[in-house]
Amino acid sequence: MDSSHQIILNLAAQRGLIRPRDLEERGLPTVALTRLVRQGLLQRVGRGLYAIPDRPVSEYGALAEVARKHPQAIVCLLSALRMHELTTQSPFEVWLAIPNKARAPKMDYPPLRIVRFSGTALTEGIEEHSVEGVPVRVTNVARTVADCFKFRNKIGLDVALEALQEAWHAKRASMDELWRFAVLCRVTNVMRPYMESLP
Repeated sequence: MDSSHQIILNLAAQRGLIRPRDLEERGLPTVALTRLVRQGLLQRVGRGLYAIPDRPVSEYGALAEVARKHPQAIVCLLSALRMHELTTQSPFEVWLAIPNKARAPKMDYPPLRIVRFSGTALTEGIEEHSVEGVPVRVTNVARTVADCFKFRNKIGLDVALEALQEAWHAKRASMDELWRFAVLCRVTNVMRPYMESLP
């Protein structure tokens, strides 16, 4: 096997998902991706995304694919709730936060749902998780709960209330953290009565 092919396969095994850009950065020929797919050593999992065929795929595989292709996007709202295991719902779309003036990312699969933020609302309360070897940026628990109240008209107040109760009962967010993000997201008046009623 060509040594560049072996380097590409090692990179795919290490990163989980690779793009042609990852090869260009290392001076490797991108045409090798097509050859490796033909040989059955790589699999095309989406436009411009390749992986080892027998790689273990988690329930969050779609998030890894999105993060590999759009590393600056932030997983938020329903997708973040699911990742933090704070909801029984399994969203069919990946919810992403992007800067106000940024161009919306596009993918054939999975379907994306875009929400726009600016300033500290975009940068505060972001964690990085590793999903299938891919770094995925996601809003933390308290931030996700506050976002759910902010976007209650899009996702439903019942979802926001479930998120608040789950986060509180599972001790995943303190009252101070929840309040901090309620202030940041400008939803203190909406969240206050529900926070005060928590046992």
